[in-house]
Amino acid sequence: MQHRYRSKILDEIRNHSLDSDLKLAHQFALDYINNVDDMPVFPKPNDLDSLKVFDSPLGDEPEKTEDILTQLHQYGSPATVAQTGGRYFGFVCGGILPSALASKWLTDAWDQNPAMYVLSPVASKIEAVTEKWLIGLLGLPPETVAGYVSGSSTATIIGLTIGRNYLLKNLGYDVFGQGLFNAPEIKVVLGEGAHSTIYKALSIIGLGNERIHKVPCDDQGRIQVDQMPPLDHKTLLILQAGHVNTGNFDDFQTLCTMAKEAGAYVHVDGAFGLWAAANPEFKHLTDGVQLADSWSVDGHKTLNTPYDSGIILCRHRQLLINSMHMVGSYIILSEDRDNMLYTSEMSRRTRAIDLWATLKGLGRKGVAELVWELHKKAVYFGDLLKEGGLDMLNDIVFNQVLVRFKSDEKTDTLIKMVQDSGVCWLGGAKWQGQSVMRISVSSYKTTYEDIDTSAEDILRLARELDS
Repeated sequence: MQHRYRSKILDEIRNHSLDSDLKLAHQFALDYINNVDDMPVFPKPNDLDSLKVFDSPLGDEPEKTEDILTQLHQYGSPATVAQTGGRYFGFVCGGILPSALASKWLTDAWDQNPAMYVLSPVASKIEAVTEKWLIGLLGLPPETVAGYVSGSSTATIIGLTIGRNYLLKNLGYDVFGQGLFNAPEIKVVLGEGAHSTIYKALSIIGLGNERIHKVPCDDQGRIQVDQMPPLDHKTLLILQAGHVNTGNFDDFQTLCTMAKEAGAYVHVDGAFGLWAAANPEFKHLTDGVQLADSWSVDGHKTLNTPYDSGIILCRHRQLLINSMHMVGSYIILSEDRDNMLYTSEMSRRTRAIDLWATLKGLGRKGVAELVWELHKKAVYFGDLLKEGGLDMLNDIVFNQVLVRFKSDEKTDTLIKMVQDSGVCWLGGAKWQGQSVMRISVSSYKTTYEDIDTSAEDILRLARELDS
């Protein structure tokens, strides 16, 4: 009989009690949560410099979990960006609602692979339930299916892949068997203000820039309907629910109706804006969005779930499955939901539980009030800045505020001064050839007092710059 090898290191790890380690992690986490609102929103230079402590070589021997946690908290926590506080407005980054954070701690201990029902029955059940909730909240067709991915960038890749395959199938071309070699041409139509991730996705799925028709947009970033090219059964039309700068929405009712009559496929990039459909006050913005074929959206933006939490929603269930298909003699499919059928991933974390816990912790009313409150606070923020002398460049229809201070040079300088101040953090962009300050009100943690403090600092720095 062969000697049965056993690692001394692994034996020690197996016999180690987690009680003290988890208590220490809990202590450090609470310390961070209780102090994040008082932290500089962006790390101070000395905290960034302290990160070089992580440059040490990997040691030969195991280190104690206590020492690992202590190093992370001592040097890592101060070097984080306080995105879960109330004064981060740089990108569309939500906070973490309590129901999701606490649930995530538990489910991280489960460490489930949700690929198939036989791997995790609970993940299968919760993903199926969450799918029904999402369809109801967003007013999507009942046949819609959801796949849970890392973010809306991945969801967009999947949605456009399905769109490509849908059009080729209707043209009588078997893309699954023949690939893209000698495939019929597909026309891509989108607004000239489409997000950069759309172009990335189109490149990945083999639809290059030369086949893209960019439609002129108005001063709010919406596709000009009267500038639309003819649509047909070879057209992949991409629309936006929430322009990355202005927050505005395309005319879904008109454009989707045009596309459906022509036999085109419609994908909606709704990374943060699709959640507007959960509140009746935004009906004028989202009316007709349900007529599309697929939708990409993030939970970790407007809904305030933990990272990473993207969703691909598609009304063509079988085509989604075919587009993500994989085979293997070891794969065990069931009559229940096998989650790997709806995403490009097999092994992944159980993201849908974060969504489930967030939705359960808010309820339908809470989701509606969350998106409405973010909007009202964005309007409030914009009004303060406008009254203080900054130029307002967008109609605040959702949660994005776009302002400018006199010139490109002064706007860029003001943005840098705000970022360096540490009171709040926001970013810049180019809009219609001009430098602009872009403010995203996305976190449930943001209070009106946070906005007062942030606006006061921005206006103080503007006066200092102009003196």
